[in-house]
This record gives sequence, structure tokens and C-alpha cells, in this order.
Amino acid sequence: MNSDSLMLIILIFFPVVAALQIAFSKNSDNAYRVAFITSLVLLLPALKLLDRFDFAAGDTAQFGYSISWVDSLGLNFSIGMDSVSMLLIMLSVLLGPIVVAASKSAITKDKRMYYAWLMVLQGAMVGVFAAQDLLLFYICFEFTLLPMFVLIRKFGSTNRVAASIKFFLYTFTGSMLTLAAMVYVVWFVAGPDQFGSWTLDIPTLTKYAWHMSLTQQSWVLLGLLAGFAVKVPLFPFHTWLPLAHTEAPTAGSVILAAVLLKLGTYGIYRFAIPLAPEAFFEYAPHIAVLSIIGIIYAGLICWVQTDIKKLVAYSSVSHLGFAVLGMAALNVTGFSGSILYMLSHGLSTGGLFLMIGFMYERYHTRDMNTVGGLASKMPIWATFMVFFAMASVGLPGLNGFPSEVLCLISSFQSDAAWTAAGEPGAWGSSLGPWFAVFAGTGMVIAAMYLLYMVGKICFGPLREPQDHHEHETLPTDLNLREIATLTPLALGCIYFGLQPTVLLDTVSDQVNATVRIVEQANGLEPAEPRIMHTDDSGHEPVINGNEGASHD
Repeated sequence: MNSDSLMLIILIFFPVVAALQIAFSKNSDNAYRVAFITSLVLLLPALKLLDRFDFAAGDTAQFGYSISWVDSLGLNFSIGMDSVSMLLIMLSVLLGPIVVAASKSAITKDKRMYYAWLMVLQGAMVGVFAAQDLLLFYICFEFTLLPMFVLIRKFGSTNRVAASIKFFLYTFTGSMLTLAAMVYVVWFVAGPDQFGSWTLDIPTLTKYAWHMSLTQQSWVLLGLLAGFAVKVPLFPFHTWLPLAHTEAPTAGSVILAAVLLKLGTYGIYRFAIPLAPEAFFEYAPHIAVLSIIGIIYAGLICWVQTDIKKLVAYSSVSHLGFAVLGMAALNVTGFSGSILYMLSHGLSTGGLFLMIGFMYERYHTRDMNTVGGLASKMPIWATFMVFFAMASVGLPGLNGFPSEVLCLISSFQSDAAWTAAGEPGAWGSSLGPWFAVFAGTGMVIAAMYLLYMVGKICFGPLREPQDHHEHETLPTDLNLREIATLTPLALGCIYFGLQPTVLLDTVSDQVNATVRIVEQANGLEPAEPRIMHTDDSGHEPVINGNEGASHD
């Protein structure tokens, strides 16, 4: 094990160790301190890994480490990260100290339970994105369910019990079907009579699973989407999300929006497409239609909401429809825009949920008819609120704009006319301009309900609940701690809005590798040679190898 692999292991297990320390500590007042220090310390190995990451080989797993659990069944603890998983791990680690700091004044009871489960959730999220073994991925994928269930049920709002149960049943049921599909893929790759030689290595499965017939791939795709579509959530599997978002504590809503929903889009990108590329190509237009329905339908629901938190919750259904639409285009532009959207949505929507949480701590209401015109009393809060709303709208210069535009353009480039014209990277599934036109209406609807929300909650005459002063315990405007939690997210929105090519260049190798898998499975050749980074010897890196993993 080298030092880089050790740092990746620390990102997974150090939060769990901190959770145990918090849980068994006799002084509940230390819980916040331990959680905050732990989340800050984790930034050091994360930044070190980011500095040492080889972006010229972003499609291969780096900082790998593997140790056998059960040789006869091919069970290994195997970790590593390519460019896409690296970015999502960085997002997860960045949010750690932000959500802990945001919880300081909101959580006054059962602190040990709250911060312990928050730390467990932190480690599980990193484990999902770092896993190079199918069993490890599934364990971490499922283990994110338990901490969030506890956070919603114990620390949520008035309807928290129903929200937690609905969240658990939806996600757990879908995950069972996903597990069945994964087991079938493992069985197929090993062969029906080779039980003792199974492999759960994700790159190996990706390399051979596409040899399944279209019928086999279709069933596998259905099973995988059963779990991942619920996590996104993709219409019509979205009904658990608004209730869970609304009832969850602020930190839970932020993590749910910024990271946990991305487990669904990441699962589609990492497993559904590479393991069943022919079936995904076949059914991509149907998936795109569901995405567009979700974009428009959820947007219209947002338009009539009076609960500001529920409005932002439904907006996540609409926004992530763009991410799935980009993947359904099955071309370089779509995959790039989808990955960029995963990160952009985490920054802007995470910021919106923080703003709503800070407002709720002061007024104990989320009703836009009860509270409004807050710019006159809380100008700093209103400034951040307008900023994150504009980022969600897709204002040019902020992070939401390039990701949405790329996802829409990918639909145009997926049309047969573009492919015939030989446009570089334009090959894809059979979508076309009409898909982009209908999806584009979602951007217009989003601008309408978000601007309406901002206008009502920030501007106009000041409106406050009548009993507001009876339980006011915080300063009127944001304090330094709250400003500090929002600033990194705001800076990220600006930077990636002005410099989206930084992220696009980072994932270019991984995106091209995924497109080649789909092309190979469907017997197609790219319209133009892909632009690939090369190593020092001038050779292209292996797409699906397991390089970089050391074995004990």
C-alpha cells in the first residue's frame, strides 16, 4: 500500500472512526467539535490526492489498492478513482465541514447521535465513488440509506416519520432489483459453471458484460434502473424526494441534493450504460422522454408551491432530468454536460437549501405567504439567496449555464443529420431537435418559478410571522459562521461558470472511453478520432484495465 492509497482509505474510514468516538463519548457538547475537526482534517488528504491525480490518464483507476476477502468468490476490497469519481469525492469531502458548521445552531438535542451518523454518511459516500469492486460499491451504496433514514426520522420536521419510511421503502426496494441485475452480470461474465471463479472487479465486468444478448441486457438495464432511477429520481419514481427533502434537517437536505441524488446519475453512468450499452442505446429515447416529462412536470409543480423548501426539492427533479437527458444522448457532449451538471447542481442547490435552513432557524416557517421582503432586514442573506437562485436558473457566467446548454446541445447532436455530416463527437442515440426543444421549455419554467420565489421572499414589503419575536435566538442577518459555509459554494459556482473547460478537460478521457464502449457494443465507429491524452511514451491508456491497484 502506497501513501496515495492510504489517503484514499483514510477518506473512507476516518469519518467512521470519528463517528465511533462521538457515539461513545460521555460529553455530548464535544460531538460538534469532533465532527467539525474531522471534516476539516479530511480536506488535507483530499487536496493531496487532487494534486497528485494524473489528469492525462483520467479514464483509469488511480491510487488503487486491493485486498482479497474471499478468493473463491472473487470478493475483494478494491478501491481507486478515475476522473469522474475523483470529482464527486472532492464534492463530498468539501461539503463535510460545510454541513457540520451549518448544523451548529440548528441541532440542540441528541448531538452525539446526529453528528455520529453524519460522519458515517460521509465515509459511505466516499466509499461509493471509490469502489472498484461491485460488492464494496453495493455495501456503501446501501449504507448511505441508514444514516439518512435516521437523520430524517429523528431530526426532521413534523412529518418526518412518514418521510423517512417512504424514503427507505422506495430506495431499498429499488436497490434489491439492482442487486439482482448485478449478480446476473457477474454470473454471465464468469460463466454458468464457474462459480469458483467469479469476479466482482468493475473494470473486468465492464469489459465483458456487453457480450450479453439484447434481451439479457434489457433485463439487466431494467434492474439497474430500478435502483438508480429512484435515486436520481427520474419520473415517475420521484414522489419520495419532495417529502424527504422537506422534512429532513438542513444538513440532510444539502447532502441529499448535492451528493446522494448523484448516486443515481453516477450509477447510470458507471453501470447501466457500460454493462448494458446495446440495451441503453435501444431504449435511450424512452429514457429521454421520461427525463423531459420530469423536467416539465416538476417545473410546473414548483410554480404553484408556497413552501419554499418543497419548491427547491421539486426543482431537483427537474434539474436532474437534464443530467439524465445528456446521458441518454450517448455522445461526448451529453456525457460531459451530464457530469458537469452533477457537480453544478450540488453547488447551487446545496447553497439554496442552506439559505432556506438559515431562514427557518430565524422564522420557523417556510411559507412564502407568511414571510417575505427579507432583503430590507437581512441584506447579506438576500444577496446569497439571489446568487444561488441565479445559478440554478442557468444565468450565463454561473455554473448552471454551461451544463444545461451542453445537455441540450447533445440532443441535437444525437440526431441522424449531425451524424451524417461527420460532426466530431456527434454520434449518439436517436434523439433530435424536438427533444431539446421540449427540454428547453424546462429552462424557461425554471426561470419563472425561481425568479418568482426570489421576488416574493427577498423583495417587496417586509412580512414576518406574528409570533416571530417570541422564539428569536439568532442575529437578524447571517453571522460569520454562516457566511463561511456559503462562500466556498458561491466561489465554486462562479469559477466553474467562467471556466467549465477545467472540469470538461478533466473528464474527457473517461467520457471518450464510455462512448467507445457504446460504439463497440453497437458495431459503430466514431465519426472522427477521439482526442485522447497520452502518457510519456505516447501510447493511449488502457480503457478498462485495472492498472494502479496493488495487491496484498
